[in-house]
Amino acid sequence: MTVQILMPALSPTMTEGNLAKWLKKEGDTVKSGDVLAEIETDKATMEVEAVDEGRIGKILIPAGSQGVAVNTPIAILLEEGEDESALASAGSAPAPAAAAPAAAPAPTAAPAAAAAPAPAPAAAAPAAAGERVFASPLARRIAEQAGVDLKTVKGTGPHGRIVKADVEAAKAAGPAKAAAAPAAAPAPAAAPAPAAAPAPAPKAEGVDAKALADKLGMAYTAVPNSGMRKTIAKRLGEVKRTVPDYFLTVDVEIDALMKVRAELNGRSDAYKLSVNDFIIRAVALALKKVPALNAAWTDEAMLQYSHADISVAVATPTGLITPIVKKAETKGLADISNEMKVLAKKARDNALKPEEYQGGTISISNLGMMGIKQFQAIINPPQACILAVGASEQRPVVKDGALAIATVMSLTGTFDHRVADGAVGAEFLGAVKKLLEDPLSMLL
Repeated sequence: MTVQILMPALSPTMTEGNLAKWLKKEGDTVKSGDVLAEIETDKATMEVEAVDEGRIGKILIPAGSQGVAVNTPIAILLEEGEDESALASAGSAPAPAAAAPAAAPAPTAAPAAAAAPAPAPAAAAPAAAGERVFASPLARRIAEQAGVDLKTVKGTGPHGRIVKADVEAAKAAGPAKAAAAPAAAPAPAAAPAPAAAPAPAPKAEGVDAKALADKLGMAYTAVPNSGMRKTIAKRLGEVKRTVPDYFLTVDVEIDALMKVRAELNGRSDAYKLSVNDFIIRAVALALKKVPALNAAWTDEAMLQYSHADISVAVATPTGLITPIVKKAETKGLADISNEMKVLAKKARDNALKPEEYQGGTISISNLGMMGIKQFQAIINPPQACILAVGASEQRPVVKDGALAIATVMSLTGTFDHRVADGAVGAEFLGAVKKLLEDPLSMLL
């Protein structure tokens, strides 16, 4: 029986992707775990691994194809003993029900849906007599030799298909455990409905720029939106419509920080600390002092995070992405610095894995290196705060009643009022300011 290789959902928010490159060609032998192709998601380029074993019979979607919907067949795999003649019936034979892509909650939806583990499936009763069990020929042969009843095995292949690894796991578990294992969902009697195409993104409100330009004869070049740019537009548009936010700004004197930074950088060539590294460390420690802000809103409960996972905005040619320094409160400045260099490079190379940019409990966006004195950033849901960092510059300040010059940096926090009232936001910014103005306290 031929196997359809489907466009996978490589991230919770993915509804379509670009098939950038095939790493196997028609006729190539494939083993479970082999890399088949490279898929461009809305945030990164990722590799797709084979689940079944066999031979590539036909490539249905060529390399370079754009906007391929999740669960679309992209190739047909011939299993052991099958030849090209099996391809003739592959297109007309009804396929098992397509598994729905792993759907992410909408950006403003409760993150609990993503964080909560999936409910365990109920133990399956033996399949009814005559009911078809979908399994690869290799899995059937191994099951027969091992005396494993395929009707009691949970399939992990496409559409719940039983593959070699499933049979070996059932064999290792023993007959009793295998019998209790949940069975794959039975095939529907009627032909399944095709996977629904992703709903089109809502059109922007207001004037249609293209229609207006065409009407007035304005010259322009239409540059297609990247998947990342579409995602950014959709998520941030929803934030501005649904999140009740407010803004607080504090000025921080960083002369002591600059002195400590210079001294530390002169001690070793193993790291090169930036001001942003100190800010990441300060934000992580401030969240431990003000845990009420290290949280996310849901309609049922407030999610209070145990660790400070800091998302740091990195600009790339296709848009903004926020790789995460996880458990930043447990890491020293050198570790944070080296980790951020690796993450920033991967972000610019479009090589981040989903777990490296999905999640995070708070974000930092720094435009100081571009000379921006102060700005207000948009919250990255479901987070409750994003800290906008402006340029450090010499400003006149009053100290002990006298005018002086200090290196000052403005920090502006955008806060979700559902999670944190103004007093909590102010307490958090005060904690960040205190740590940055006394940088030695961050080394303890």
